Amino acid sequence: MQMTNYAGYMGKVIRLDLGSRSVSEYPWTDRDRQLYLGGKAMASKIMYDNFTGSEKPLEPENIIVISTGPLTGTGAPSSSRFNISTLSPQTGITTSSNCGGNFGHYLKKAGYDALIIAGKCEKLTWVEIHNDIIKFHDAEELKGLCTTPTQESIQQKLDEERGCEVKCGKVVIGPAGENLVKYASVFSNERAAGRAGVGCVFGSKNLKGIAVSGTHEVSIYDPQKTHELFEKWVETLKKHPLTGNQLPKMGTAGLVTTMQMRGLLSTRNYAKGQFEDFELVNGETLAEDINIVNKGCLSCPMKCARTVKVGNHEVKGPELETLGLLGGGIMNNDLKLICKWNYELDELGMDTISCASTVAWAMEANEKGLWKNGLQFGKTANLSAVFRSIANRQGIGNELAEGTRTLSNKYGGKEFAIQSKGLELAAYEPRKAVGQGLGYAVSNRGGCHLNGGYLVILEGLGLNVNSQTPHAKADLCMLMQDLMESVSSGGQCLFTSYALFPSFLLSGPNSFITRMVNAVMPYIGPAVRLINKYPRAIKMNLPLLPHTYALKYAVGMKMDLGRFIRIGERSYNVERAVNAKFGVNASCDTLPKRLTDVPQDPKDPKTKVPLETMKKTYYKARGWGSDGLPGARKLQKLEIASDAEQEEAV
Repeated sequence: MQMTNYAGYMGKVIRLDLGSRSVSEYPWTDRDRQLYLGGKAMASKIMYDNFTGSEKPLEPENIIVISTGPLTGTGAPSSSRFNISTLSPQTGITTSSNCGGNFGHYLKKAGYDALIIAGKCEKLTWVEIHNDIIKFHDAEELKGLCTTPTQESIQQKLDEERGCEVKCGKVVIGPAGENLVKYASVFSNERAAGRAGVGCVFGSKNLKGIAVSGTHEVSIYDPQKTHELFEKWVETLKKHPLTGNQLPKMGTAGLVTTMQMRGLLSTRNYAKGQFEDFELVNGETLAEDINIVNKGCLSCPMKCARTVKVGNHEVKGPELETLGLLGGGIMNNDLKLICKWNYELDELGMDTISCASTVAWAMEANEKGLWKNGLQFGKTANLSAVFRSIANRQGIGNELAEGTRTLSNKYGGKEFAIQSKGLELAAYEPRKAVGQGLGYAVSNRGGCHLNGGYLVILEGLGLNVNSQTPHAKADLCMLMQDLMESVSSGGQCLFTSYALFPSFLLSGPNSFITRMVNAVMPYIGPAVRLINKYPRAIKMNLPLLPHTYALKYAVGMKMDLGRFIRIGERSYNVERAVNAKFGVNASCDTLPKRLTDVPQDPKDPKTKVPLETMKKTYYKARGWGSDGLPGARKLQKLEIASDAEQEEAV
């Protein structure tokens, strides 16, 4: 067994070949842990070392990396997250999808920090892992089952086999994954690793699911200091206006009203930024009329998940993205229908963001006469049947299963196919938040609001920095991306980073200090550039960012804010370097013309995304070439390059 001098880690990474049913240990050293922590950064480095650029997403040579962070299982707030990375069938490049289910917790209970899956099963299979024992089970009788009955069936089989109720974590796919829908998801409990088709890759490998359990415990470096830190951290999160008020009361759905006020709510396939009937589908209505109880992921004090009733089932309610895109996005004002569709899509195993955006594109294509498919804005009676047809690739569903990029390449309408690098955008309309627009375009996994840095929190959803100016947005985008990369790689939910914004700035939006911060922010680009360029000069820790303290006390890793930022930068660059092997460059960092060429407000020409201007500044901030890629010396500086690559760079 590989050993580690750090607490928090299990010290073991395994590679599972589904074709040969062989298991081997994958080398991962303490130096690797210092450089990448874990999670998506770790997965990106593994892909960088294993991909040549010739691999295809749906072929056996593609690998899936399921990875945890060092804080997973330590009791840190919101630390149940795990990451799934692979080549995306939707984009053709690397993707990572983060999940709040309990699989990561139990993967570490089994004694593993990460699982690398290669090859392909001969027939539909599910895998059982218990400590060092790995078994392959025929899954033919699970074929076609939705995500909940699949998990229930696997649980029943484990209980019968072991003669007791087995505590375990599971990841599974539904019919959409089996039928290779390009935006199929993987589910753990009710939580989704939703984006960019990781479920489709599971399906291509005939892998219906994995169940993992074990008897190992996660060690803590300094139990007393760790306990004191976590207690204080939870109290901070509970007192913060975002993590202690908005998220517990309304979840992410609470953002709908603010987005409407700011012109950020994608409407009618992003033709507009405001939805006339927003009050019928916002977080307030969900909380007052439909929500039953709040729930949270394992070890989460925020409990931002909603619970709603669909038929006889009490299930996970819709989050902001689903409300926005299945609401105003398709001109639907029926909240109960959105709850029903959210449940149906989860059970079928599909990403609600890409599915909703693909349907919205199809509605507009039908309206413009490009593709006569029968779908219309505001017409909802047939959509449940449409979703089933997508999951089973029947009728028009067979084409809708491909996503907007493929469809617009075939039928036209690229200017309103709201995607970047093949991945549909989230519900934040970027023409009134241009920094968010930059993030969508340069995001490594495609149109992702989180991998894009989530600058919208500065441009109207938290602070109110001038949302139309490009000034400082490139530098802030880089800093936010790198911080979020590190938080994610540690194994925690990104919501834990919200407390980085002082409460008084959010509680007093009209106060002199808040207005001053908002006014000054567009002029701090040079200062942020220095932080981005020389993060290791920052030898201190910030109480508002307890993640660095957690790595010191729980893991025993030397950490300060500068090291933390550098880990995030390294993560972002190694992910970009993987994509470079598959042809990504500056020409791929694009947005559809609807967002870059057409003002949201016809009377205000500034209400569009000045992408090319910001891109150039962003590449300079990152230290990349004009091709939008990190060069050999950059990879060497960040200690990403192999010894051979470093010699070549000298």
